[in-house]
Parts: sequence; structure tokens; C-alpha cells
Amino acid sequence: MNIYDVSEKAGVSIATVSRVINGNPNVSEQTRQKVLAVMEEIGYTPNVFARGLGLNSMKTIGIMCADSSDPFLANAVYFLERELRKNGYDSFLCCTGYELKNKQNYLSLLLSKRVDAIILVGSGFLEFNQADNSYIMNASGEVPVMLMNGYLNKPNIYCTLCDDFQATFEAASLLLQQGLQNILYLYTAKSYSGIQKLDGYRAAVTKMFQTVREDLIQCCPGTIQGTKNLLHQLSENGLQFDAVIAAEDILGVGAIKYAKEKGILIPEHLSIIGYNNSLLADCCEPELTSVDNHVETLSITTVNNLMRVLDGQKVPNKTTISGNLIIRNTINF
Repeated sequence: MNIYDVSEKAGVSIATVSRVINGNPNVSEQTRQKVLAVMEEIGYTPNVFARGLGLNSMKTIGIMCADSSDPFLANAVYFLERELRKNGYDSFLCCTGYELKNKQNYLSLLLSKRVDAIILVGSGFLEFNQADNSYIMNASGEVPVMLMNGYLNKPNIYCTLCDDFQATFEAASLLLQQGLQNILYLYTAKSYSGIQKLDGYRAAVTKMFQTVREDLIQCCPGTIQGTKNLLHQLSENGLQFDAVIAAEDILGVGAIKYAKEKGILIPEHLSIIGYNNSLLADCCEPELTSVDNHVETLSITTVNNLMRVLDGQKVPNKTTISGNLIIRNTINF
């Protein structure tokens, strides 16, 4: 039994059940007693509360992140915890890795800690097989689930994301308008965000040339050295490219390293655009042009939406912000 069963049997909205669970005073006593009676009848006790039907919040949020060494994810966790503290909430952080079984186990662990909500940081938590996302949907029957940088259209799941498709489309279009024709696209994984970026690249190239060259789309290791080695290999195999769009800054830095070893002038003979506008974009030489997906804004918006959900307010399933290109020294502009 979950919150949806309580809502249906009591004839009230999920938001109203949430208000009762959280002890929100903006519920009539008659409705409160009705909901509590249904909960007792069907044997539903929310995980988030340690004191039976006293229903006091634990003021703790569970955060799941696949890899805390990833600059984007690390920044997101920092900003999320900062905003949660501002709102009087503590947090449990779990670094899960990318294996589905580990993600499922960590989510169960957080629910057993009776957290008030779960924040999933990064689209790596979404699986290609929709049935494999059932662990997220099951959790949303117990507590609100905030999905940052991914999208899942299900009840009690609230998504905050950057428009990766449009940002990548605009970055590729800019290079194409400069007369660059052989734009190499580098990525590490086809997560939800990764697919949006790749689709944006494909759309821009298709608009210009009607077709996309698949040999200019390359999956590569998520390291600077691995990216550099891949580009050397592609070049030795005869692949010609006059620009690189990287789905992450670390890949863009690898492209810079490759160009320096080959004696290729940047941006005169090779233009490079990264993604995330991380610290890496400032630290390399030349400094990397990068798409800023506004991780701090995404984090603040996620926490603000969560506070509204916990207060019983109506929150949209999907909140999207726009990315923008930060021009540095790796493109002619």
C-alpha cells in the first residue's frame, strides 16, 4: 500500500495526503481524521516518519549521486546541501556508481533511514529499459523524488533540467555558420542528458547538410588521456575534422591536448566547445569555450521545488532552464 492508495480510498488529492503526513495545519480536522482513518485501515505508515502516526518530519533529505569525482555532480551536491541547510534540512549522501543493482540498493537504504524526500543527481539514474526505472517510481509512492538533469513523467517525481538539446543545437549551429563542415562530436554515455545533447548536434548538422556522418560521432573514455589517444587514433585512420563538440569539458580538454601534440593551431585550424562550464574550462590553455548549464541554478531550483512539495503546494513535473555558451579562446568569435 502506498500514498496513492490512501489518496484514492480517502477521496482526496495526493497533495492533501502529503499535508496530513507532514502535519501541515492547512487541512481541516475532518479531512485529517478521514485520511488518518484510511491510513490505519489499510495499514499504511510512511517510511519518512519514525513516530508512527505522530507524523513528524525527520527534516532529512537523501541525495544520490553516481560519481562524486565528476565536476558537475560534485558541484551539484555542494549546492544542494547548501540550499537544504538554508531550509533547515540535513542530508544523507550516497555515491552509487552506475550499476543498476547498486542504485536500487542505495535507494532502499535511504528510504529505510526515513528521509523526507530523495534527490537523484544526474540523468545516469534513468535506464533505457523503462521497467528498470520501477525502483524510482516505487520510491515516489513513499516520498517525493526530485530528479536533477533528467526527466521521468510520473506522479510525485519532479524534474529540473537544462535544455541540453537547444544548447548543443546552438553551439553546433554557431560552428556551422562559421563555415566549419566536419564537426566531430564526442560523448561518454547515452544517458537522458547525453541523448538530448547528441540529438541537438544531429539536428543542427541535419539542418545544414540534410544528413549526418556517423563517423563524426564518437564515444570515448571519460578521461583527458583517453580522449587525446582516441583523437590520435581517429586522425591516423584518416578521419578529418575541423571542430570538436564535447559532451563534457573533460573531453574538450583532451581535444586541446591532442591538438597541442599534433601542432594544430586552436582555434585557427581546430575549434573546440565543451559542456558544463566547469573549472576545467578555465584551467586549460587555451581556455575552453563551454556551454554553461547553470548547475547552481538547477540545484537551487530543485531545492525550492522540493520545499514547495513538502509544504503541500502544487509543483510542475518538469522545470527547464536554458544553457548558454561561454565564449573563450577555443573558437573564432
